[in-house]
Amino acid sequence: MKGCIVLMLWLFSAGVMAEGICPNWSPIRAGQEIAQLTTQLRHWDDAYYRQGLNPVSDADYDSLSQRLQQWQHCFTPDQSAYAAQPTTDGSTHHPVAHTGVRKLRDKRAVMEWMQGKADLWVQPKVDGVAITLVYRQGHLASMLSRGDGWRGEEWRAKASLIPAIPQQIATTQDEVVLQGELFLQMTDHQQAQDGGKNARAQVAGAMMRRDDTPLLAQLGVFIWAWPDGPVALSERLAQLSRWGFGLTARWSERVNNEDEVASWRDRWFQGKLPFVTDGIVIHQSPVRRGRDWQPGQGEWSAAWKYQPAEVSSEVRSVAFNIGRTGKIAVVLNLIPVQLDDKTVRRVNIGSLRRWRELDVIAGDQVTLALAGQGIPRVERVIWRVAQRDYPDAPQSDDFNQLSCLTFSPPCRAQFLSRLSWLSEKSVLDISGIQRSTWQRLLDSGTISHLFSWLALTPEQIAQVAGISPARAQQIWHRFNQTRQQPLRRWVMALGLPIPRAALQAMPDSQWQQLQLRSVESWQQLPGIGGTLAQRIVTMLHDHQVQQLITFLQQQAIPAGASVIGMRVVENRQAEAETQRQQASEKAEQ
Repeated sequence: MKGCIVLMLWLFSAGVMAEGICPNWSPIRAGQEIAQLTTQLRHWDDAYYRQGLNPVSDADYDSLSQRLQQWQHCFTPDQSAYAAQPTTDGSTHHPVAHTGVRKLRDKRAVMEWMQGKADLWVQPKVDGVAITLVYRQGHLASMLSRGDGWRGEEWRAKASLIPAIPQQIATTQDEVVLQGELFLQMTDHQQAQDGGKNARAQVAGAMMRRDDTPLLAQLGVFIWAWPDGPVALSERLAQLSRWGFGLTARWSERVNNEDEVASWRDRWFQGKLPFVTDGIVIHQSPVRRGRDWQPGQGEWSAAWKYQPAEVSSEVRSVAFNIGRTGKIAVVLNLIPVQLDDKTVRRVNIGSLRRWRELDVIAGDQVTLALAGQGIPRVERVIWRVAQRDYPDAPQSDDFNQLSCLTFSPPCRAQFLSRLSWLSEKSVLDISGIQRSTWQRLLDSGTISHLFSWLALTPEQIAQVAGISPARAQQIWHRFNQTRQQPLRRWVMALGLPIPRAALQAMPDSQWQQLQLRSVESWQQLPGIGGTLAQRIVTMLHDHQVQQLITFLQQQAIPAGASVIGMRVVENRQAEAETQRQQASEKAEQ
């Protein structure tokens, strides 16, 4: 339950705060942001505790609670950190307080927690609503909601409508106090496949409603604590089964080490269960009597939750990446978070239009999930800062397949992408020349257009900061090797949108042959239709493209012009001239 959020998440929050990640805000703005988020959390608390509603997922709520604690630590460290304040009408004291359980991060943490402990059992962490059952002289006298751990709301009237709860038990004890979980009964639920099913919210809603609901008959109960029961957990399980709480024994397994815990955790995650779970809990016999239990001090139990399908992070900045064809992709730089086995530091959210639809900027909180092939994606924006300072975004109309063939400051991103493309094995195959090398050359001012690096000498390259003379000689050698690449590779380097199949089928070996091709001629090649053919011809006649082709010709690229190739050019030129003269004569007639 959210009532113990600060205690349960303190270790994680402290770790975040230790990193020193504080927003660069003025005191006035910090006060506004903290007040706005505090108000929202209070609203959610009221909906959850008073109305039985769950308008936000537990994961999103927890994430925003942590964020608020971080802000408070940064700007108001002398004030008490935010803590959920249940606004239920519950005023009945629990005979034994709910302690909560410690959260363990991973298998190593499980191993460390288990050291020195004996008689340990593992159970599924049933995802439902925590309660206290009180039996006096064997009769059910009270069923209390967890509330704040000390006091809860009396639900005794609804207990009689839940068949899974025994109304009486065979015991000679004056009072028996049990703690457990009300859950929505499932049939063959597979956590790995089915997820949470919103089960907890359904149970909370059914219990909070003033009227009765048929859902009560579908609830089950899982007892996970008998504060003053037998010392040996095996005896507790046997007695609970005799009283009608058989699920506890059925879903409890003795464990001796972290490997066995991990095995059961994975088995229950993949297997078929009668309830929704969100992890496992390891139990040892309590070392204190029930009267001494306090919230946050249940050191005899620890939970290892399943890796969530979604995690949340704060946006540090918004970046705009411009690809070699002029396509703009918006990337969110994030405070690093762990998602499955990946550390996510940035996420691509797509186009400018998508970014504007999401309305996300630095300081906002986003929820992430893994898409196909393990690629992180933004699921939703769960919080937006009050002050909306939008970064300057590039204009999509300024960039296309013909833009940034020469360098200028506004063209830096696309131009660098074009240079990096040249190194690809399928293009010019300039091995050992990474994006960082192109960036050094670009920053030095030695590259002015897409192919100007061909004219550099080893001495000029060695003048670039961070490049030694030996490395400069290697770079020059790699550059020089590209001169042997065939025409189709240079066509790809230029960025002409010709399909690979067409490039392979294209017999042309010199630039003149390429430039003389008509729209109809291009359509004879595989994969090229009328629209694409027209675009290729238009690009070949573009002034910048023609200048680059002229430069390459001056550099004798591609190398090794054949006599056959030259004759083909001459024949096409003669044919073109004949067609021009015939058209002229026809016009005169």
